[in-house]
Amino acid sequence: MVAAVRDRRILYSTALLRSLGTSLVGVLLGIYLARLGLGAATVGLVVSCGLGGAALAALLVTVGGDRFGRRRALVGLALAGAAGTVVAFGTSRLMVLVPAVVVGMLNGMGRDRGAALVLEQAILPATTGEERRTLTFAWYSMLQDIGHSLGALLAGAPVLLRAWLGIDELASYRLVLGTNAALLLVTALLYLRLSSVAEAHAAVKRVPVSPESRRPLFGLAALFGLDSLAGGFLTSALLAYFFFERFGVAESTVGLLFFGARVANAGSHLGAAWLAKRIGLVNTMVFTHIPSSLLLLTVAFAPNFPVAAALFLLREGLVEMDVPTRQSYVMAVVRPEERTFASGLTNLVRLGGWAVAPAFAGLLMVGGSLGAPLLVGSGMKIAYDLLLFGAFRRRRPPEER
Repeated sequence: MVAAVRDRRILYSTALLRSLGTSLVGVLLGIYLARLGLGAATVGLVVSCGLGGAALAALLVTVGGDRFGRRRALVGLALAGAAGTVVAFGTSRLMVLVPAVVVGMLNGMGRDRGAALVLEQAILPATTGEERRTLTFAWYSMLQDIGHSLGALLAGAPVLLRAWLGIDELASYRLVLGTNAALLLVTALLYLRLSSVAEAHAAVKRVPVSPESRRPLFGLAALFGLDSLAGGFLTSALLAYFFFERFGVAESTVGLLFFGARVANAGSHLGAAWLAKRIGLVNTMVFTHIPSSLLLLTVAFAPNFPVAAALFLLREGLVEMDVPTRQSYVMAVVRPEERTFASGLTNLVRLGGWAVAPAFAGLLMVGGSLGAPLLVGSGMKIAYDLLLFGAFRRRRPPEER
């Protein structure tokens, strides 16, 4: 029990640190690429490449993470991310930048949804009981969003560095973005302290998904694929680019906006756990997600930045309430030995959608309007919520039966 509690605290710490770096990259990546002189279509392509690298890593840990060892896989992911970060933000050459963002799994979503999350989600249920599973995921998600908020706040640091150190613009971005590498190295050290509780039991490492789990799991994966495709039109990098280009606000202002958004996200997770106890996991996912999509639709038509920022912050107070409930629900409808595969599959389809959509979002910004991705993404998310409610409202996790 002591080892389980310690492992849970380690995963809480790594989630906080990794999400800080992810948020920092998500807010500044699009602006940094624009400062390099890249157009919207190329920015979308680079963001897609980074998410494609994350999706590939998620695939590898899904099929081989348990056999390779969860702890070793987590350490390897952290080291690869650090190396890719150093190379990506140490060059101005697109031919070097693109493979570096793939290896570094640089996440323009601005939200920590990579391969490390696949393994951490599979480990977390073993550190707690059924009754506290959703609350454990809520704390985990809340710490992620605290990291997201701090990362967004740190995104304003390039302005301060230019004022204090007198360095040029690109150098200021590179110094701040390089922080992601240092944070990943710290998480690698923390992963080395995980106990055997974190590992899959040797006897169940090759157990396939049971027929009872297969149908709900694949159904959820298909729906999550639709949701992630919609989310790929709404990455933090592209939303930051939207605010930057549409309203002409400075990167420090965008950083403060995303800081406020992540604070709103963080507070919503414990509220989601409280609400799920009363109306159920699926109802919580759907009845908070639809209003958030409707609010985002209005951002595209906002007449000025203050109105757009207010609507965006209201949306952020609701949009993440489905995260701990979704994670808990997936882990509840499969067997313990199937959790790495279930976590990997559901996160993999999400990463795949996120990897594909930004390139199309960039083209929409060029050929249509800056607000077009917001309209497309929001509409698709509403469709996802309606389909999820229709398919799973009667399938309850153990604690709700």
